[in-house]
Amino acid sequence: MTPNEHARLAGQASQILRENDRGAYTVPTKGLYPFQWNWDSCLTALGFAAFDEDRAWREMETLFAHQWPDGMVPHIVFHQEDEGYFPGPDVWRTGRPVPTSGITQPAVAGFTARRIYERSKDKAANAARVRALVEKIDRWHAFLCTARDPKGEGLVAIIHPWESGRDNAIDWDEPFQRVPGEGIAPYRRRDVDHADPAHRPTKEQYDRYLWLLEHFRRHGWNNGVLHDLSPFRVVDPGFNAILIRSCADLAALAEELGAADIARANRARAEKGLAALERLWSERHGQYLCLDRTTDSLVDSPSVGGLIAVFAAIPEARAGAIGARIMEIAKRCRYVVPSHDPADPRFDAKRYWRGPAWLIVNYLVSDGLAAAGMDAVAETIRASSLQLIEKGGFAEYYDPLTGEPCGGGQFTWTAAMVLEFLRGGEARALAPV
Repeated sequence: MTPNEHARLAGQASQILRENDRGAYTVPTKGLYPFQWNWDSCLTALGFAAFDEDRAWREMETLFAHQWPDGMVPHIVFHQEDEGYFPGPDVWRTGRPVPTSGITQPAVAGFTARRIYERSKDKAANAARVRALVEKIDRWHAFLCTARDPKGEGLVAIIHPWESGRDNAIDWDEPFQRVPGEGIAPYRRRDVDHADPAHRPTKEQYDRYLWLLEHFRRHGWNNGVLHDLSPFRVVDPGFNAILIRSCADLAALAEELGAADIARANRARAEKGLAALERLWSERHGQYLCLDRTTDSLVDSPSVGGLIAVFAAIPEARAGAIGARIMEIAKRCRYVVPSHDPADPRFDAKRYWRGPAWLIVNYLVSDGLAAAGMDAVAETIRASSLQLIEKGGFAEYYDPLTGEPCGGGQFTWTAAMVLEFLRGGEARALAPV
């Protein structure tokens, strides 16, 4: 890539962040997603940090200003009314001063906070605000490691597919069958007004999403009981790897800021999680798989969730196997990393998380691979990501077979990840915590 091409892409990406900026938070894209989303914001903060560090910290601070008393950070904050999205605050009814959803999302904040702080031009000036943020992230980690791992097994479960960030992944099909789809209030989806219905979750899936929401609402959004009351309890290796990495990064950041107790607690969480993650390894697939906590069995679904595991400091042999698996998958599609194995007959190249490639996933996987010393595979992913941008613009996600852009356009976190890929990242060796 020439310097002019680099500058052009960086300028386009920065402009998208500015267009979707609402002052203290960003929306993922106009229309389709008009509110603040949890892991979108944390990853978007990395993009802002490339040209406005204060704005990067404000993005995360706004999200954590709406942390629940029990430590949970909700997956949506409804800062203003917008009838173009469903389900809105009138459906969630969580009773928060500023309306929020009642579930969470992947806990990537510890990682992004450390990376932004390491790049800070004036660490002393930002130390106090970062220390306050560290304390809130620690509370979120503590929440996940108790409310979503009540038996202290070392791995946390999601209780709704939306918590994974991979809403309608093939991983959920089997455990989702236990969730009823009847008896829910009538509703009208709005996502299909903004995107091709053939690319979105099905009505059957949406009925079950809504059943879970109403089930949790009937129990007053009490996180002390929701894990055991949910018919959907799945241990996602991607969700857990992100949490493990964030715990390790938060420990390092807390130590630098003099918060020894927080550092100690998060280092212990990361160690326990890494050890427990090995239970999800599948020799047959050469990657990690989801665990259905209800049946205590692995889900036979080789998705990108099991590849995201390399984002944590997994054993060298596991990282090598995941790198090899990605290169094998690359033989079956033009662009990597697809969200599901194209060899699986359930693969769908254009339907949301059932096949398409996402730049945020590419970033997490490539960062983990680079940290494990697998620079060639990481570079393959980086190059493929930038090719997708050149072909399809800054889309929400892409058909990995053709590169066709799908979902929303002018997408915030896609633009943020482009800025990261152009920067080259700063992956370091992930020493055992």
